[in-house]
Amino acid sequence: MKYTRIVFVTTLMLGIAQVPLSAQSNAYITPSPTLANGSAAFNSAPSALVTDSDQAGQDSVLTIKTRVDEVNLLFIATDKHGKFVRNLGQSDFAILDDHKPPQSILEFHRETDLPLEMGLLIDVSGSVRARFDFEQQAATGFLQHVLRPNFDKAFILGFNNRTQLSQDFTDNVRLLSAGVQRLHDGGGTALYDAVYHACHDKLLKERPAHPVRKAVIIVSDGEDNQSEYTRAQAIEMAQRAEVIIYAISTDDSGLILRGDKVLDQLAAATGGRAFFPYKTKDITHSFAAIEDELRSQYAVSYKPADFDADGRFRSIEITSLKKDLQVRARKGYFAPHQ
Repeated sequence: MKYTRIVFVTTLMLGIAQVPLSAQSNAYITPSPTLANGSAAFNSAPSALVTDSDQAGQDSVLTIKTRVDEVNLLFIATDKHGKFVRNLGQSDFAILDDHKPPQSILEFHRETDLPLEMGLLIDVSGSVRARFDFEQQAATGFLQHVLRPNFDKAFILGFNNRTQLSQDFTDNVRLLSAGVQRLHDGGGTALYDAVYHACHDKLLKERPAHPVRKAVIIVSDGEDNQSEYTRAQAIEMAQRAEVIIYAISTDDSGLILRGDKVLDQLAAATGGRAFFPYKTKDITHSFAAIEDELRSQYAVSYKPADFDADGRFRSIEITSLKKDLQVRARKGYFAPHQ
């Protein structure tokens, strides 16, 4: 999400706000927490000039009112072999927002260097015991390789029948690694609760003063048997928090089980991807693929047509106009309430 400084003219916003200029002409306006889903970031702020009087004999207070709609979407393009395609332009894609072309495209560029805000969610239930130690090592190696000090940050959340925050947001890889190693396996699995709480309690509440790429990486077999929240509620919260979900399956059976389908659904709904490393050593490759994907995205900003701030879910469809190219993005976003 973006924070916009109010001077006399403001842009890149959605919603309605009022700022008494006599009090603070350069105030920052905090967007509503009910924002668009991960790839679609909405911000709120001010447009027309209005004059108010508090009482007779006092100076008028100059106020700004405005409403400007903008969606910011991150997406990935791959060829038929699954390799990233990094040299495409705006004319290579078609976008539908709520089944209609956008009113206008404001910006299009390749996005490789946004700060990362990540949650690493590690299943510590009894069902993952066979590969638990190696998963801890692979997760630690991933954090050491991907996190940039003073730029990216992450948190560690273990879950079985309950969630446990073993390390809060930090850019210190040593602390994050210690958080991973503190996790101990055993118990049932409340996967949906873990996703919900990670997105709601950590990533939705974060309001950085600059654009960021938010991601949750799940290491689990996907078999939920303890959650209070449903799968649909977990997905909705991820969309509201603008989070991309990546999942690494711990199932090594070689079969496509129910939990694998769950992980795939969580990832697909948010523009992410699920990995199924049947061999233990392939878990490291899955983490490497996630890192590559986080650095290989396109960003587009547009104004949707016929937009209403009614709080409902609006679908996003983005396709490539070039043959044999696949595009992966979030399925939509929740419009803010007016």
